[in-house]
Amino acid sequence: MKGPENPQKRRFFPGPSQLVHHPDPDGVVAIDGDLSVPTLLEAYRLGIFPWPTDVRLHARGPIVNVLLWFCPPERAILEFRNLQVNRSLAKARRRALETGALEFTIDQAFREVMRGCASVPRPGSEGTWITNEMLEAYGTLFDAGHAHSVEAWNAAGELVGGVYGVEVDGVFAAESMFHRTDNASKLALVRLMEWLHSRGIEWIDIQMMTPHLEKLGARSLSRRDYLVLLHRALRK
Repeated sequence: MKGPENPQKRRFFPGPSQLVHHPDPDGVVAIDGDLSVPTLLEAYRLGIFPWPTDVRLHARGPIVNVLLWFCPPERAILEFRNLQVNRSLAKARRRALETGALEFTIDQAFREVMRGCASVPRPGSEGTWITNEMLEAYGTLFDAGHAHSVEAWNAAGELVGGVYGVEVDGVFAAESMFHRTDNASKLALVRLMEWLHSRGIEWIDIQMMTPHLEKLGARSLSRRDYLVLLHRALRK
């Protein structure tokens, strides 16, 4: 006889209706759990993403790294129809492609792009949220066909920039990007959007707004509006 299912495991993440009214001001909706492919896919389908974070659990206790899952009260997206490539960036792109200073590939060095992102110092943080566990988990997600990267290479064949993210059921969440030469990450992002658009995707989730993404045309949505947009895209 089949035993009862484990309700705790089945209900690790809040449901869509619970997420809309979740009370945590920072958008933390779950703690701990695992980074398996099924868990990650479930999270992204709900509009949730993991973010390992250094926290102090007790006033005088040590700082420890805890796996937090977020669905922020405000979310940033970039719709391809609103993409704004200014004159200087367009000029840099033409020059890079014409001279061969940069070449862009897709899914050729996913783990290397993640390690490049992990090496970038983050303002206000001593470390990176891209831990070894995240590298292993998202590498496995890539092997399963649910994550992608765009790489920027210089004329010497060195990886000088890139961007990576997760694609679930036609929705793409950009996770992080890095550059070691001017404009490499921005141009990799533009190449990513062109590739996704050619496959019928109309926007990407960029999770949190940054000044340079805002200049590219990104906009912020409330959690409610984002979840409506997400589930509409998933149904499509």
